[in-house]
Amino acid sequence: MFSRRVIKPELLDHAAPEEARRNLADLIQINKRFGGHSVILKTLRQVAQPEDTFSLLDVGAASGDAARIIRANFRQSCVTSFDCNSVNLSAAPQPKVIGDAFRLPFAASSFDYVHCSLFLHHFEDDCVVELLRSFHTVARKALLVCDLERNVLPYLFLPATKLVFRWQAITLHDGPISVRASFKEAELRELAKRAGISAYETTLHRPAFRISLIARKMVGT
Repeated sequence: MFSRRVIKPELLDHAAPEEARRNLADLIQINKRFGGHSVILKTLRQVAQPEDTFSLLDVGAASGDAARIIRANFRQSCVTSFDCNSVNLSAAPQPKVIGDAFRLPFAASSFDYVHCSLFLHHFEDDCVVELLRSFHTVARKALLVCDLERNVLPYLFLPATKLVFRWQAITLHDGPISVRASFKEAELRELAKRAGISAYETTLHRPAFRISLIARKMVGT
């Protein structure tokens, strides 16, 4: 069942604004309680120190929780949240930009870091390759990816805990779909290679069942 990626439509993509906000609140709690935020910070600490001054583009930012946690721990950072959904992005802190991730309105090396979390798994492999290539181009120092690891345990987690945490209906529907669409470590590495990224490293994060990828660049390349 988990040998390959299976991508299906998610309810959040067409949810009414109030339903979307409740689902995003669930996602924030999942990231906060079960390792999502921790993985983002661990990944960023591999390339930057807490006192560093840097710019970061967060693609697929949704409500901007990644921007908040990064800015709280890297106080000299400037995080730009980028998303195509104005409803989702309305809660994100400034600066924020509404746009299409496949047509980033930024020149090469516009940001020190380009980051995306729980975003790439929404797309077929060829589209993931296109996105990785574009994100890598816009980054001056490194591309940072944090996403789900495809595994039976996170697939079962939300249904098993729905009575305890009272997850929203959209969360219960979309969560397992996201896990089925997510990656094995070797798959993400192969997609990075297909994108023309030669220098990268990946890490599995347990028990969060997340995968991170760091693609460092020589400054000026």
